[in-house]
Amino acid sequence: QVRLVESGGGLVQPGGSLRLSCAASGSVFNINAMGWYRQIPGKQRELVATITSSRSTNYADSVKGRFTISRDNARNTCYLQMNSLKPEDTAVYYCNAERLQSYGRPLVYWGQGTQVTVYS
Repeated sequence: QVRLVESGGGLVQPGGSLRLSCAASGSVFNINAMGWYRQIPGKQRELVATITSSRSTNYADSVKGRFTISRDNARNTCYLQMNSLKPEDTAVYYCNAERLQSYGRPLVYWGQGTQVTVYS
């Protein structure tokens, strides 16, 4: 199993920045993609950004040019740098990881989330 622990959330004014961290522990071998998702109360969880072990990235249109996802494979840690934050970025942000198997579908893991609030 894989344990994911997020940190770095908090309160920030519009136009400000935050950096989220996600540390993976446990059976971290064969982890391919890691990513960040966010959820507003009453809404479905949505993709923010993902990154593979080869550093290929994918971003939601709403955050392109403002957010940057990165990872440190040696430390089994994924980061989300969030710049030019907007009130609509307010949400609980969840870390995600996919662990490959010899066959079958990848195993999917989630962190417990960290709150990001953007207000003026």
